[in-house]
Amino acid sequence: MITYILESLAFQLVFLLTYDLFLKKETFFQWNRTYLLVTFALSLILPWIKIQALQTTMPQELETTTVFLAQLNGVVLGPGAEETSFLERISWPYFVLGVGSILAAIWFAYKLIQIVRLRNRSIVENYKEFIKVTVPKSTSAFSFFRNIFMGADIKKDKEVNILAHELVHVKQFHSLDLLFFELARIVFWFNPLVYIYQNRIAELHEFIADEKAVKQNKVAHFEMLLSEAFQTQNISFVNQFFNKSLIKKRIVMLQKKKSKAVWQLKYVLLLPLVLGMLVYTSCETNKENSELESGDSVSLTATKEIPFGEVDEVPVFPGCEDAVDKKACFQEKIQRHIRKNFHYPEAAQEQGVQGRVSSIFIIDVEGNVVDIRMRGPHELLEKETERILTKLPQMQPGKQDGQPVNVPFSIPITFRIQGTDDEEINKEIQSFGERGKGWVPFTAIDEAPIFPGCENSEDKRACFLENVQSHVRKHFNYPQEAQEQGIQGRVAIMFGINADGDIVDIKSKGPSPILETEAQRIIARLPKMEPAKQNGKPVDVIFSIPITFRLK
Repeated sequence: MITYILESLAFQLVFLLTYDLFLKKETFFQWNRTYLLVTFALSLILPWIKIQALQTTMPQELETTTVFLAQLNGVVLGPGAEETSFLERISWPYFVLGVGSILAAIWFAYKLIQIVRLRNRSIVENYKEFIKVTVPKSTSAFSFFRNIFMGADIKKDKEVNILAHELVHVKQFHSLDLLFFELARIVFWFNPLVYIYQNRIAELHEFIADEKAVKQNKVAHFEMLLSEAFQTQNISFVNQFFNKSLIKKRIVMLQKKKSKAVWQLKYVLLLPLVLGMLVYTSCETNKENSELESGDSVSLTATKEIPFGEVDEVPVFPGCEDAVDKKACFQEKIQRHIRKNFHYPEAAQEQGVQGRVSSIFIIDVEGNVVDIRMRGPHELLEKETERILTKLPQMQPGKQDGQPVNVPFSIPITFRIQGTDDEEINKEIQSFGERGKGWVPFTAIDEAPIFPGCENSEDKRACFLENVQSHVRKHFNYPQEAQEQGIQGRVAIMFGINADGDIVDIKSKGPSPILETEAQRIIARLPKMEPAKQNGKPVDVIFSIPITFRLK
């Protein structure tokens, strides 16, 4: 999450610098409006986009030595493990972000209430294109969606020009732009660039409205800007007619000659910017993948860090200060921390997602846990692993030659759903046989179904089994998505062969819906057969087979 926020901030900064340096002074106001809206949206989306074709790997000759770390024995966890309360599972950075967003949302709601109250105590007149709201004892002038608020004390000779100006805001839906950034301020309240974006878009709105409104009476508009300083409502998502800080800029823009059309080529700058950002985010993904290798150990590209298994003095976990064997105490405390803070994601349980997450983190020279990385069978399990490790307390740092050093440490965490071991899967297969009246288990049938090609076989049952296995091997295709997520395991599958020889009622149970879908696809392709017989009559028979998906 922190990485995403930093990347988004960096992209917004680049886009804003490009705007201020190359585009802000041009009179392509509508183009600039589009640029600000699009680039802000891109800054939120681009960090999530990873394009495979743009990913690059480091040439082998440039790679440094790979060090395999001594790691702690894996911790196996399941839904039955000790779980903590919801508040305890939230790390403090997310708690702060949440509280800030709630406060920002309350402030937003308060400003909306201000507008509603102002409208309720004003005179409302409905027109075809807008709603005029006359505010008593006021010289304010602003618009919000179709509502144009006009102070009752505004001079009548200036009212026409103000209405023409505010009507441009109404027709071009400028309030939507401001509301978009107001909502962004709720989510990203800590990001100063969001406020700058909103300020830039508000400027553009005034330039656009001035440009449209002064076409018929430019002199009068100038005189009004120079002679009056209207009171305004301090609400960030309304289009204020008079904003003292904007008056000078608006007069300058009104006097400025229209930019030449050729300067619209400046907007082409956006293309290399976006491409560069895509290359950055895609390469970053490859880097993460190369750092975490699947297997019994997690590998780390060697730097100045000292592996946990080689450091002179291991980091001291709180409570282990007086322990004789601080290394053993550290490992015991880590395991206890994981069990205490563990919460099996409900979505992962519902999807049957389980497996081993290899994780690695660094205990830096100040004893903080940083640079948490992981690789596992599913994003849900990886996020839960990261949440657990993020809650690790500050420790006394590891030391080498008496000096504090960074110490990488790795630990595999195994997520296991109860009832999915081989023994339980076998029980599930057996339970498939409880079909009720009219269905006969394959093992109890007098004459097994005849697989096409087994008509003349001496042992038709053995021929059936052999051909089903051959069919599975022939049509097997390991799902690409499962390979990418490292999902493997055994799928128990059951199906019926009815009295007409058709394959019906396919059911499955396995470690992932992805593998179950593939297993069902294979079985659904089985050919029509000669039905099984019991007491010389065709009957419905049930058959079960486990299919094991295993990554090399």
